[in-house]
Amino acid sequence: MTDLVTAAHMRSIEQSAIESGAVSGLALMERAADGVVAALVQRWPDAARATVLCGPGNNGGDGFVIARLLQARGCAVDVYLSGDPARLPPDARVNYDRWATLGAVHGLHDLRDWTDARVSAPDLVVDALFGTGLTRALPPEVTQVLMGVATWGVPVVAVDVPSGLCADSGYNRGAGLAADLTVTFHRAKPGQYLAEGPDLCGALAVVDIGLTGGIGLTGGAAGDVHLVTGADRHRLGKKAGHKYSHGHALILSGGVGKGGAARLAARAALRVGAGVVTLGVPPAALQENAARLDAVMLRRVADPEAFRDLLKDTRINALCLGPGLGVSRAAALVAVALEGEQSVVLDADALSAHEDQPDALFARLHAGCVLTPHWGEFRRLFPDLARQDDDPVWSKIDAVRAAAKRAGCTVLLKGADTVIADANGGAAIHAASYDRAVPWLATAGAGDVLAGIITGLLARRVPAFDAAGLGAWLHVEAALAFGPGLIAEDLPDMLPKVLRSCQ
Repeated sequence: MTDLVTAAHMRSIEQSAIESGAVSGLALMERAADGVVAALVQRWPDAARATVLCGPGNNGGDGFVIARLLQARGCAVDVYLSGDPARLPPDARVNYDRWATLGAVHGLHDLRDWTDARVSAPDLVVDALFGTGLTRALPPEVTQVLMGVATWGVPVVAVDVPSGLCADSGYNRGAGLAADLTVTFHRAKPGQYLAEGPDLCGALAVVDIGLTGGIGLTGGAAGDVHLVTGADRHRLGKKAGHKYSHGHALILSGGVGKGGAARLAARAALRVGAGVVTLGVPPAALQENAARLDAVMLRRVADPEAFRDLLKDTRINALCLGPGLGVSRAAALVAVALEGEQSVVLDADALSAHEDQPDALFARLHAGCVLTPHWGEFRRLFPDLARQDDDPVWSKIDAVRAAAKRAGCTVLLKGADTVIADANGGAAIHAASYDRAVPWLATAGAGDVLAGIITGLLARRVPAFDAAGLGAWLHVEAALAFGPGLIAEDLPDMLPKVLRSCQ
């Protein structure tokens, strides 16, 4: 995993470095600007004219240094400042004065004087208006300028974050200008992977500006946010032992004609390495499932008592309830699943069965459980936490953390920006964006496969929080390995290729 930093934590890291004497604010601006220029020149080496939009804070200070460095490379630069230069922070004011005294006063303008008719399109635009510290909507005059720039169709480089993007939540505070490249500093920010963040950032580059410190990499500490970036090959490889050494997963299925989702989950659990996988089916559906399965075993589970009797087999250590289970069948069986010590994945119908009385479900859950709702299911289980429409500062991370604490277990909220949290406050983002975007994964049954992968990992005794993050990563890797045209049945069969790449 890679650690991410919130806007507040980034300010703290910078301030601590400056107060310690390890670096000055001016030096940090130089390093940041140098990183931006190096990244944009690599992508657009022939840019001869640039417009740099500078804001009233230190992000604007970065912009003045970028302008100076671009001019030193022979690029003609126009700078537009939003706000009164006399009110700039001290370091930003120093760089404003440096730009103004370079004989480049003709390239320094007040943003209020901007009119589309007077400003011609350059080869690229640098957005250094508002960075990670923005806590309000963009001023109307800034929004108007950004909308005008968008009509030019030229490359846009955002400094730290595109102006208007909330660095913590990924919500758009009125940004009118999507970047082609965003260059951020020290560590990526959660909002660059959440909600609208990836669409507004374009490509993302992280520049080292010589800071030390960040957030710890151990799960469970409140405030930690991680980005899931790969797999621990030691957890995925198998050592010597018999089949039960690698766990026994039990997936419960719905009735006649309703077994497809559970079969997908069962096949995924088997492919990810569970030693034994059993499908528990109503007696009437036994023949139907027997005709479709070979390596997956079958057991009759007619009712809660039959389920309770089956769970006397202590080799069964991971359960999955939800995919194609049916709401009424789920309502009867979930309580039994939570009586023992087995790890439990609750998905789909197992969640919907408790939307009217979620607290009754939460009271039974334990640390070995994983809930895997999509956004609609999350809203029904945690209606007071799904409040992003009312509170743009309240991020998906905040919501899932609070949900995991309430439920007392790991919660995985599905999406291109999947967020995972545990009851101790640990949180991770798995992002299917940038070079890992897989829009073809939005297909029926894909969520059932994810539930099965997580169940298989739990059977292999991977802890719940780690199993959820690793499962999300494997799920997307399998989709990337297949490519467009994917259907859910393809995902389990791509897992061997993914697992080989992890060895």
